[in-house]
Amino acid sequence: MGVLFLFTLFLQKISDLDLLKYHSDFLTYLEKQNFTREPKNLYEPVDYILQLGGKRIRPILTLIASDIFSGSHTEALPAALAVEVFHNFTLVHDDIMDDAPLRRGKETVHEKWDINTGILSGDAMLILAYQYFENYKPAVFQKLAQLFSKTALEVCDGQQLDVDFETRNDVTIDEYIKMISLKTSVLVAAALKMGAIVAEADEEQAQHLYNYGLNLGIAFQLQDDYLDTFGNPDTFGKQIAGDIIENKKTYLYLKALEVANTSDRENLLNLFNGKEKNIEEKIKQTTSIFTDNNIPQHTQQLIEYYTNKSFEFLDIMTLNEDAKQGLRTFGENLMNRKV
Repeated sequence: MGVLFLFTLFLQKISDLDLLKYHSDFLTYLEKQNFTREPKNLYEPVDYILQLGGKRIRPILTLIASDIFSGSHTEALPAALAVEVFHNFTLVHDDIMDDAPLRRGKETVHEKWDINTGILSGDAMLILAYQYFENYKPAVFQKLAQLFSKTALEVCDGQQLDVDFETRNDVTIDEYIKMISLKTSVLVAAALKMGAIVAEADEEQAQHLYNYGLNLGIAFQLQDDYLDTFGNPDTFGKQIAGDIIENKKTYLYLKALEVANTSDRENLLNLFNGKEKNIEEKIKQTTSIFTDNNIPQHTQQLIEYYTNKSFEFLDIMTLNEDAKQGLRTFGENLMNRKV
C-alpha cells in the first residue's frame, strides 16, 4: 500500500484533516532547503537520505497537531522538518550499527559512501535539526528544545538497549516494549506534541496527544517487526528478515520462546546463537518456527491492543469529533499497513 493511497483512504473518512495537503506542503518546504552546500562529501549524504522518500509520518503528525489546535499547519513546518531530519539522522547511524545494505529500497549512506562519511553526516543532521527551532519565538523555542533534547536522549537509550539485547538470552517482552518505546515511540509522540507546542495548546491536551502517539508508536514498531519477517520485499523497502540475520530479540522471537514447545525453543535459541551458519537456512527455519507457533497472530493482537490504547487518550481530549476521527483513522491504517 503506497503512502499516497494510504492518505487517500484517510481523506475518504475525514476531509478536515487534509493529509495529502500536509504531505505536499511538507515536501515543498523540504525541497526549498539547501542541503547541497560545501563540503559536498558532508552534505550530499544528508540530501540523499532526505530525498529517499519514506512515509513522512512523523512530520505530518506535527503538522496535524498544529492544525488541530490552531487551525493552521504552516507555522509548524520548521518543527516538522526538525523531526524528519532527526529521524533520518537516527536511520543513518542505525544502518551503520546494523550493517544494513538497504534503506527504502536504496543503498544506505554508509554503503554508498563509507562509514566515516555516514557518521559525520549523521552528526551534522542532528545539529541541523536543532537549527530549525530558531524559527520560533523564545518561549516556544525553549519548549521545543526541551522536548527535543529529552526525546533525543531517550532514542539513544533505546538504541543502546537494542544493542545490549543482541547478546542477552534473558530479554523479557516487557523489556522489549520499553526498548521500542524509547527507540521509536517517543519520537512519534514528540512529533505530535511539537505541533501542539507550536500552536501554543493547553499543556494537558498536548500531553494527551503525546500519550496517543506513544502507544501508536509502539503499535507502529510492532508492525515493522512483523513486516521485517513476513512483509513483501517489493513494498517494504528494507531487507526482509534483517532482524533474524542480526539476531534481534523482537517481539516475534520473544513470544516464540514463551509459547513454543521445548524442541522449537531449543532450535530457536541455537539459531540465534550462531549454531546455523547458512543464513538462508536460518531465515527459513526461524520463519517456520514463528508460523507454526502462531506468532503472526500473536503480533497482530498486540498491535491492535496498543492501537486501541492510543485511542483511549483521544477519547478524553477536548477535540472536535472530526479531528478525533481523523487521528483514529490514521492509527487504524498504520495498524494495517503493508509498507
